[in-house]
Amino acid sequence: MKIWEKGFSVNDKIEQFTVGQDRELDMYLAPFDMLASKAQAKMLASIGLISKEEEAQLLQGLEELLTQVENGTFKIEAEFEDVHSKIEYYLTEKFGDAGKKIHTARSRNDQVLTAIQLFIKDYTERIGAKILELAELLIQQGEKYKNDLLPGYTHFQAAMPSSFGLWFGAYAEHLLLDMSLLEAAHTVADHNPLGSGAGFGSSFGIDREQTTREMGFGNVAISAVGAQMLRGKTEKTLAFAIASVAGTLSKLAYDLVLYNSQDLGFVKLPKEFTTGSSIMPHKKNPDVFELVRAHCNRLQALPNDIILTINNLPSGYHRDFQILKEILFRPMMQFANILDILLFAVPVLEVVPGVIDQPKYEAIFSVENINQLIQRGVPFRDAYKQVGQAVDAGTYVPHKEFAASHLGSVHRPGLAELGERLRQARERLSWAGPVAAG
Repeated sequence: MKIWEKGFSVNDKIEQFTVGQDRELDMYLAPFDMLASKAQAKMLASIGLISKEEEAQLLQGLEELLTQVENGTFKIEAEFEDVHSKIEYYLTEKFGDAGKKIHTARSRNDQVLTAIQLFIKDYTERIGAKILELAELLIQQGEKYKNDLLPGYTHFQAAMPSSFGLWFGAYAEHLLLDMSLLEAAHTVADHNPLGSGAGFGSSFGIDREQTTREMGFGNVAISAVGAQMLRGKTEKTLAFAIASVAGTLSKLAYDLVLYNSQDLGFVKLPKEFTTGSSIMPHKKNPDVFELVRAHCNRLQALPNDIILTINNLPSGYHRDFQILKEILFRPMMQFANILDILLFAVPVLEVVPGVIDQPKYEAIFSVENINQLIQRGVPFRDAYKQVGQAVDAGTYVPHKEFAASHLGSVHRPGLAELGERLRQARERLSWAGPVAAG
């Protein structure tokens, strides 16, 4: 049941170790390998290596397999090494020689790589849509609560007045920055390696431009050697993109854990979004954000894990690359789940009004007292000393009536400008279209 079978059996223990988790993880690749095989069949027919009848048979069989994937009935049984051998076996059992010919001018190297390129390209499009939707939700929340002030912190010390418009907008802006890395991952994945074979091309007159068009790739990976070098580069580029977004979301989650605490009490979640304590009946814990924080912290290690696995490899294919599926595929799905839970939770976040009016936050207006003195002609350094002395002497009276006017400030958080950046991102990244179900 192996596509490299030559009439001898591999030792069972070696077999188990080398196959690893491929059967399970290859389920993610199954529909993409089928789509690539359809393009391969059409190309082989167009250059006369298979007949039109054989092409029709292969396309029929591959459509049947795609239907099985959609219905949830497709399986990779234990007797198969991977998804690729299962697909070829199915086609051969059903159509005989046509199934045996599908692998003409193709190696498992470029076959696997093509499926991974398609899978990651599709993933970046789906995940990009979710990230942009989350950025939009944050902008909407910022607009809703833009007039609600809160203390801004440095060194975990209340520092200066901030606003929820400014705070929500900050995270939306950074998600848009993170999208630049996801765009890079999509660009790397949008190269077609099919036809590079084992890394040295083929003596058949294959049409790589045709398969590129058939599969919807934007580019051909030109050099057969370079095409094989995409293995690892594509995964690593995606890992950096995921890690960047995860860093933003971890910080967001940490802020919300703090802001939801009784000591700060800046935001609140509906009780249905919290968990309780087995001994303390009053507790309403923001576990959802704590788990987002922990998962996102782990996701930030993905690039390092991939680098440590493949960093000392020369060009060409090496079985080490198989481990990348174990490192990356499940975290990819977990990352999508994190975005989904935030898309669910962010809209129900409520800001507690008037938190900045508490007496303990009076000192955060000290800079406004300085600014008042400056407007009267007092040099900054003298004004700073005067206000500092008043704070120490207990004679300080906060100047709370102020209006910040520059872009990106407390009273002008720039939400409209961020909305325009979001619009431009959607226009530029047309591949990050509407959010796909699931």
